[in-house]
Amino acid sequence: MTHRIPSNHVVAWRTLPLAACLALVALCSALSTTSRAAEPAAGASARFAAEPEMPDFRRHVVPLLGRQGCNGRACHGSFQGQGGFRLSLFGYDFQADHDALLGGEKPRVNKADARGSLFLQKPTMAVDHGGDKRLDIGSWQYNLLLRWVEGGAKGWTEEAPELSRLEVTPAEIEFTGPDQTTQLKVIAHWMDGASEDVTCLSRFRSNDDAVATIDEAGLVRSMGKGDTHVVVFYDNGIQPVSVLQPMSNRVGPDYPAVPTPTKVDELVIAKLRKLGVVPSDVTGDAEFLRRVSLDVAGTLPSSSEVKAFLADNSPDKRARKIDELLERPGYAAWWTTKLCDFTGNSPLQLNQTGINGPDSSREWYEWIYQRVARNAPYDEIVEGIILAKSREPNEDFNSYCRQMSSYYHPGSETEFADRSTMPHFWTRRNIRQPEEKALGFAQSFLGVQIQCAQCHKHPFDQWTKQDFDQFTAFFTRISYGIAPDARKPYEAMQKELGLADKKGNQLRRELPDQLKKGKTVPWQEVFIRPANQPPKGKEKPPKEDKDKRRTAPPMMAKLLGADVVALTNSEDPRQPLMDWLKKDPERYFARVLVNRVWAAYFGVGIVEPADNFNMANPPSNAPLLDHLTHGFVEHDFDLKWLHREIANSRAYQLSWQTNETNRHDSRNFSHAQQRRLPAEVAYDAIALATCRDDKVAELQANLEGRSIGLKSVTGRGVGRSDQYVMTVFGKPPRETNCDCERSAEPSLLQTVFLRNDDEMLQMIRRDDGWLRQFDPPALPPAQQAELKTAQDSVGKLTAHLAALDENGKTERAALVRPLLKRAREKLAPLAAAAQEARRRADEAYEALDFSALVRDAYLRTLSREPTAEEQARVERHLHETPDHRAAMQDIVWALLNTKEFILNH
Repeated sequence: MTHRIPSNHVVAWRTLPLAACLALVALCSALSTTSRAAEPAAGASARFAAEPEMPDFRRHVVPLLGRQGCNGRACHGSFQGQGGFRLSLFGYDFQADHDALLGGEKPRVNKADARGSLFLQKPTMAVDHGGDKRLDIGSWQYNLLLRWVEGGAKGWTEEAPELSRLEVTPAEIEFTGPDQTTQLKVIAHWMDGASEDVTCLSRFRSNDDAVATIDEAGLVRSMGKGDTHVVVFYDNGIQPVSVLQPMSNRVGPDYPAVPTPTKVDELVIAKLRKLGVVPSDVTGDAEFLRRVSLDVAGTLPSSSEVKAFLADNSPDKRARKIDELLERPGYAAWWTTKLCDFTGNSPLQLNQTGINGPDSSREWYEWIYQRVARNAPYDEIVEGIILAKSREPNEDFNSYCRQMSSYYHPGSETEFADRSTMPHFWTRRNIRQPEEKALGFAQSFLGVQIQCAQCHKHPFDQWTKQDFDQFTAFFTRISYGIAPDARKPYEAMQKELGLADKKGNQLRRELPDQLKKGKTVPWQEVFIRPANQPPKGKEKPPKEDKDKRRTAPPMMAKLLGADVVALTNSEDPRQPLMDWLKKDPERYFARVLVNRVWAAYFGVGIVEPADNFNMANPPSNAPLLDHLTHGFVEHDFDLKWLHREIANSRAYQLSWQTNETNRHDSRNFSHAQQRRLPAEVAYDAIALATCRDDKVAELQANLEGRSIGLKSVTGRGVGRSDQYVMTVFGKPPRETNCDCERSAEPSLLQTVFLRNDDEMLQMIRRDDGWLRQFDPPALPPAQQAELKTAQDSVGKLTAHLAALDENGKTERAALVRPLLKRAREKLAPLAAAAQEARRRADEAYEALDFSALVRDAYLRTLSREPTAEEQARVERHLHETPDHRAAMQDIVWALLNTKEFILNH
């Protein structure tokens, strides 16, 4: 470590008294001496080549085994091991690995005959080895392992110092061309103050070999233009190093002046300047309006909205439009749906007290919607989910059941959304076990995928199995069922309803009927078990680990990457967890939400995938993520502040059209990414584009029938066809908490639906659609019903008469003919009236201004005016097609099948 006096202090030396100068000289000398004393120890390749130094099991032996691949998945780290010998996957279960080396009937380490140890003979091929040759006799690796055995093969103790940090130099590599190299140096710093060059014991990986490769010695080689990270692994430390090679020669003084109106833009351009990537131009007003409307409110702008926006010459109109969209019901609906994605609101996983999953899913949605609509702070929303218990504070079981039942009574005006917390997150069938709760919590609220650490050291992060077990301790007392103090009143309520003998599905079928009668029924609930009470029923306690040294004490839990917490100090073990989320210096909680929102606006996260934060998957622009995260926290987790900060940036408003420098950039936000519309947004967009003008305004204000809201979340009011279509377009089932469940990939089924599906065609042709609003009034409803009845009667009688004639039943046929004649006489004037109405409609349609109609078709589908060439081509089609109504249907169909419609761009 080098100690430096800040340069702004150096100029003051001449003005200091002599004594003060001498004191400073002495201090600098002392610091210099300390620095020399603390110089890192030389690397193992130098020290163990000849010097008789004793290796350390954790610091040298285990990392070397990892470096040689011995504890990898394909070798002794696999679950079944290899050749009767198993090591912990990726190491770091030091005690288990030491026991495996020295234990068993045929120990791999022979202290009495070090050179004869299988531990050394197999990798040198002195004895047959299925893993091929791994060591050369006399190499520093061989000498290191040999000396460890000769020194008594000492193991690891819990008192041994932990790794403090990895220091990798250089911290960033900027190549100027291909086939250049830079050597990394890795220094391990331990808690006891010791440090050591561990380059030769580290493992290395490149996140993109097309940009840079790295060999086993840590030599980084530039391969192509772009940016990536190489990652260093040693012990429990993981350190990424940024590597980039400019995409063009537009670097340094040759980089053009680019506007940076916001801090977001400054940080985006700072990265692009290093890469020689020039951002695209700002997109036009029409394209911006369509993009921001879809992203913020999940809704296409109406044709009148587009016209008004294009006619507005105010310099702040984009910022005002963003503010306007954030106040619309569509914003609250769409972003509630997104939060339901992140938190796992799945009707299939919810079933409470006989109430169907869609009802519980509706309560979940409405509870979040109410808070998003009033812009409640995000931490407040999440706190109401994480700390949720079914009963309100000081509410007894009978009062709880009366209140919950009231939500389902006919004509009830009470709302579940008014409750202070929303416990359904903890009632899902797929997170009943503590381990499942830990996994769901970590991915939903931290963006951390820790499932690997259930069994072994996480391959790309710092988490070990011990970390997972200790973190899971927060969730062992969360229960769903009948609380201990509710058992007697629960049974009494069943008896009062005459349901004491009902069990399982039979009981669940009866309870909704009782609710329809206005009865109070017993409800299961989320509650926190007392500290010393074991779980009951299906929710079994986690199996104890045979190795007590790896199991956290029952009343202790450990926050991820943070402190151990005594759970005896908290009535609810989730409380210290929530407190940590708010103050965690790493800001996992805020960072993952910021990254998810950014990914929704740009199509790619600053960390990608957006919910996979691990040390080997660093952000593409760390300062940018830090800025947004700290701003989000400083603004008290204000969701609308976050949306404004992103949407008002120039980076968000760039065009999707690229230039020669940014054509291949997909991770640094130099241009807009073309993205397939999310399933619910796409389905709504088709409905909005094809409905009557007066219906558009209604659908924007009233979300009852909209797919971006409650309709698609719960599945209520959604037909089988609707569900199929949204599934085809990637709507997530929310069976897990992974963002990957929502698909944005194109598929053949999507194309088939847009081009050929009867539902799609009916949306274009429907009687209440846009293309029918220009028709004069049709027959009055009563006359239309009379016409339909007369047509049905004639049809049935005609078929009946034909059957009688065919079977030779002449007498009965003679009775039917007069009936058919009277039916036809009744139908004739009605049919003539209908024909006249159609004639008037055709005349009126022919009198329409088709040029204006074509422009409106483009505005309501693509949110822009047609080009002159497009206008001429479409009008030519209209002129060549005798049936103009059918021609306009063709035009709308064609526009809905363009990439421009189905993509946000």
